Amino acid sequence: MNARLIPLLLAAGLLAGGCASVSDAIDSISPFASSGPKMAPLAPLKASVDVKALWSVSVGKSGDYAFTPAVVDRTVYAASKDGAIVKLEDGKVVWKINAGQPLSAGVGANGALLAVGTPKGEVLAFSTTDGKLLWKAMASSEILAAPAVGDDGVAVKSGDNRVFLLDAADGVRKWVYQRSTPALSVRGTGAPAFADRYLFVGFPGGKLVALSLQNGAPVWEGPVAMPKGATELDRVADVVAAPAIESRQICAVAFQGRVACFDMGQGGALVWSREISSAAGLTLDGRYLFVTDDKGAVHAMDRLSGSSLWKQDKLLNRRVSAPAIRRGMIAVADGEGYLHFISREDGSFVARLKTDGTPVRAQVQPFGSGFLVQTTGGTLTAIEAQ
Repeated sequence: MNARLIPLLLAAGLLAGGCASVSDAIDSISPFASSGPKMAPLAPLKASVDVKALWSVSVGKSGDYAFTPAVVDRTVYAASKDGAIVKLEDGKVVWKINAGQPLSAGVGANGALLAVGTPKGEVLAFSTTDGKLLWKAMASSEILAAPAVGDDGVAVKSGDNRVFLLDAADGVRKWVYQRSTPALSVRGTGAPAFADRYLFVGFPGGKLVALSLQNGAPVWEGPVAMPKGATELDRVADVVAAPAIESRQICAVAFQGRVACFDMGQGGALVWSREISSAAGLTLDGRYLFVTDDKGAVHAMDRLSGSSLWKQDKLLNRRVSAPAIRRGMIAVADGEGYLHFISREDGSFVARLKTDGTPVRAQVQPFGSGFLVQTTGGTLTAIEAQ
């Protein structure tokens, strides 16, 4: 086994299948463990952009899970490991409930309902109006990725890499998609994504799959990575994060793999690919693609050609989140609860803000003219940047 990869896989959270020695080690170490490589120190920064917290609310701790807040217009929904779920408007609590059991993933939401997942594989849906429980449904195992709520239903990916589409009205299963899983795979927290007539999901083995919304049949598969190497550990090549979509283009990134972009209008034809390893994720805007690699560097590329524009590598080993973009700025968060603001045009740091000092595992979310971030310590903060 390649010992060099073990700290990275521990940091991402590894599911072990056929390798007892790795499994035993993982069982005693939490995802995003602090035993990885030492974080690079932060150099003093003179901010050129004004950033400030608009509001901050405690929503409950995340434990070893990655909870992503859901934004619907100016309303925010957030959840925590202990079962707390909260609805916020302008930073004020509209209602707060407890699901009555621990949670492991959330939140997915639209104007009518919000959905969360549990360690036992249960999907819970609540009314966004008053927090009333609407329905419960069972997946097949622990849910690590926030459910995706769309016009065609609630899509859920379970820890054993099965994908379920549930009816939004009552939670009845419409279909389930299953594929074989390698002996080892990274614990994926990337949610499925609705687009056009498909549900897009990333899988172990480096595949991005387009599933028919009608029956769950695979329509096309995009090769984001090709497993290679002599050992099972070397051959881990998983699409862990959610794909990003802009116009007809969909892009995904794989751990020990590459960034790849596909044309949805051309049956998933590969547009370009670049060798980059990431378990954090990526985002797109009209011109550029931004991705955080597994060493903590943030890269900018031309969205249409894949050519490199800049690379910000001063956050080495800081367990950097996937990027978010708003108003010409890229925002990433790190394992000490810092938010780093980076110029979209040249990759330079323009500001920095500290939250509660606990790690940020979920992707920073665009919110209004700024950003929204939820720490593992339970602090949910809306940030204005100008």
